[in-house]
Amino acid sequence: MKLCLFSVLMTFVLAGVSLATPSTQIWNPSTDIQATGVWHLGIDDYFTVEDRTSGGYSFPTDLGLTYGLLPGLEVGIDELSPQAVPGSQLVMNAKYGLAENGALPALAIGGYGFGTLKGLTDQNVIYGVAAKTFAFGRLSAGYFQGNSGTIGSDNGGVILTWDKTINDKLWACVDYAGGNSVLGALFGGVSYYFSPNTSVIFAYGKYNNGAKPTITTQLDINI
Repeated sequence: MKLCLFSVLMTFVLAGVSLATPSTQIWNPSTDIQATGVWHLGIDDYFTVEDRTSGGYSFPTDLGLTYGLLPGLEVGIDELSPQAVPGSQLVMNAKYGLAENGALPALAIGGYGFGTLKGLTDQNVIYGVAAKTFAFGRLSAGYFQGNSGTIGSDNGGVILTWDKTINDKLWACVDYAGGNSVLGALFGGVSYYFSPNTSVIFAYGKYNNGAKPTITTQLDINI
């Protein structure tokens, strides 16, 4: 997805950028699929360390609920608040995937950012990702493309991710999304597991279009 100019990005930030998320790494969609019959609650925040007088900003909080509908298929809905514009704050996502099988990589196709506010929440991103696990971690690669009317003419990019489970408490990740847009970014961070079904991500990200870097905290709970 894209936006070529920082001023356009700030329009999204101030109006309420859509960040509806399927099962992800830090920033990119992953090949992971929510287990059948299991609900997943996610609360994601992105913010700068600067205040508004220095050009600081924050995205709306993303409160997301994902459900494993069928084997290999998850569906989700996100509520984005607060937003500076009236109208529906709900955005939807869905993903179908196949797990790694011997020499064959994991595969996933899906979409996210399907909202009803034209030019704001209708990012309409479609993507495909493949992933393979090695001793040094899991490598993922893919491609995404979104609605040029919402995210700009440079509306596609590569998906590249490395992630690794370090132990039963820690997970690390670096992921990159190409393109000079609100979705083009490089993030790195770690996740801490409080229990097998509850974790929190702490990460730092830089944007390809020159927007100020953000810190993100992401709470994930399987129900």
